[in-house]
Amino acid sequence: MSNPRNGRPYRRLTAAQRALGLPCWICGHNIPYEIRGPLAGRHPLAFTLDHLVPLSRGGDLLDPANARSAHRRCNSARGNRTAVRQPRSSRRW
Repeated sequence: MSNPRNGRPYRRLTAAQRALGLPCWICGHNIPYEIRGPLAGRHPLAFTLDHLVPLSRGGDLLDPANARSAHRRCNSARGNRTAVRQPRSSRRW
């Protein structure tokens, strides 16, 4: 059985999400979309397609409404949790 994440519909969804050029939905910082190719696979700030409702919790792999742009590091740290920790605000006034 092939991996659905290697399929054309998933690649199309990933390309469409990347084209939006949105910031990371988890931390709110810009994603350096110019990181591509072999470096992108390991770079912590590289773009990844994240799912609002994790796949392990019934989220749809190919639903554009479930797709979000995220840094690789933020996506990995979130895991399959449904709640996103809000970034801490500065204590400095």
